[in-house]
Parts: sequence; C-alpha cells; structure tokens
Amino acid sequence: MMNTHPQGGAANGVQRPNAGIDVSKEHLDLCIESTSLRATNDAQGWNELTATLLARGVDVVVLEATGGYERGVLCALQYAGVAVARLNPRQARDFAKAMGTLAKTDQVDARALRDFANVLAAHKDRARYITPMQEQHRLELAELMTRRRQLVDMRVAENNRLEHAGRLAVRSIKSVLKTLDKQLQGVDDEIDQHMERHFKPQRHLLDSVKGVGPVTILTLTAALPELGQLDRRQIAKLVGVAPLANDSGKRTGKRRVWGGRAEVRAVLYMAATVAIRHSPVIKVFHSRMIAAGKPK
Repeated sequence: MMNTHPQGGAANGVQRPNAGIDVSKEHLDLCIESTSLRATNDAQGWNELTATLLARGVDVVVLEATGGYERGVLCALQYAGVAVARLNPRQARDFAKAMGTLAKTDQVDARALRDFANVLAAHKDRARYITPMQEQHRLELAELMTRRRQLVDMRVAENNRLEHAGRLAVRSIKSVLKTLDKQLQGVDDEIDQHMERHFKPQRHLLDSVKGVGPVTILTLTAALPELGQLDRRQIAKLVGVAPLANDSGKRTGKRRVWGGRAEVRAVLYMAATVAIRHSPVIKVFHSRMIAAGKPK
C-alpha cells in the first residue's frame, strides 16, 4: 500500500522526510533532506533510488512528467509502496521561481522538487495529488494510443506531401501511405482486443454516450485513470475544461479554461462538438448556455 498519511507525513509522532527527483533521459537526481544522489535512469538506478528512499522512510516523492522518461522510476517507486506525485513541468518551474530559485540545473531542480514535496505532504488534500497506481494493462494501452497517434501524424504528413508531389514521387508516397494504413489497422485491432479484455465495462459505459467514439474512449481510458475516482469538479479541473476564476478586487475577469491534460481536452472538444448535434441532453444544455450569454 502507498504511504498516504494525511497529517503531513507524521507517523508515530515522527515527521518523515520527503524527496524530489529530477528526471532526464540518462540520469535521475534525487534530493532528500540535505542528501543528493545521482543514479542512472534504468532498472539498476530505479532499484538504487527505491532502496534509498525506503531506508530513509520517505513520505512523498515529487517528480516531473518528462516525456515518458519518468515512467520507469515512477512505477518502481509505486510498486515499492512509495507515494509519488507527478507534476506538470510548468507547476514545478513556477514553484521554483516563487521560492526565488532562478538558476536551473538538475541538482537545483531536484531541491526545488523536494521543497514542493514538503509543501504537498502537509496539504489537507494531498491524496488528490498523489499519482494513481500505474496499472500494467493501462500502461500498455497508453503505449498503443501513442503509437496510433504517431501513425496518424505520419499519414497526415504523407498526404500533405502528396498534394505537391511530382509524378516520380507519387508512387513512393502512395506506397508509404499503404504501409501506414496497414500498420494503423493492426494497431487499431490490438487496441480493440486489449480494451475488450481489460476495460470492457468502462468501454461499454462510455460507448453509451452519444458523441463519444472509439478515439475518445481510448483516450479517456488510457490517459485519464482518475475517471470515476474524482467528482465532476475535480476531474474537470484535472483535464483542463473547468473555467478558472480571474478576479481581483472589484474586477471580475473573464473565465478561461487552460492547463490540464491537452490530449484528453482535445478529444473531448471533438466529442462535445458531435454531441451538440446528436445528443438531446447536450444540445439543450448548449442552447441554455448560449442563451445565458456564455461564450462558445
């Protein structure tokens, strides 16, 4: 079980230390209290850091989302029972600046993440920020989703080249497009089988909503594991579709949606566009919002 003590990491009256890990492709820089340690970003390094953190009785570890390079150490720590919070890099950098840390090195970033962990550990809603356990089936689905997106991007690029290609280049482009179509169909088949084996109930529930298609179902399942665990306001803010206040004194600023998980927000936008036309509930809701003067 992960360590999720609500009272700022205090266990048996002893304040437990927190840690920050700066992640790069090749290295992991750990900062815990006044100790710094560098390890390789591979299985050996993950085990080394995990052993160190367990020996020190760490409460919360904070690291950044770093294009997937953090995934291995994140899973290793979670499987060892360590509570881990994976931050958006913007959040981590904004925090460092707010603390007066303008320099940026791997060791400096690790210290800033440790300081963030100290704040998070004492937060009354800390459980909200702890990254859910990375399930193997969901990680595999996320890999398939990423590969599908890569294939679609490559297909779009080849189609764009086809428009201006000369006679001699057209044959090559069409051959590549044929290969990409075959690969895309293969990945779609794998996704379909994986969803049916491991996420059948959630898939069928999402599929019952008008406007929610296969790509939306895939994205919500793979990239939003918190769905069903948080209330509607929390999940909307996590995705980045909750209008955020922008008031100061007597001024009432315009509410905007921003931040959150861009890939989820993008597919939800397309799903909502379809639902406005075909879902009676969403259609009426949309019309009511427009009549109330809400911006589209």
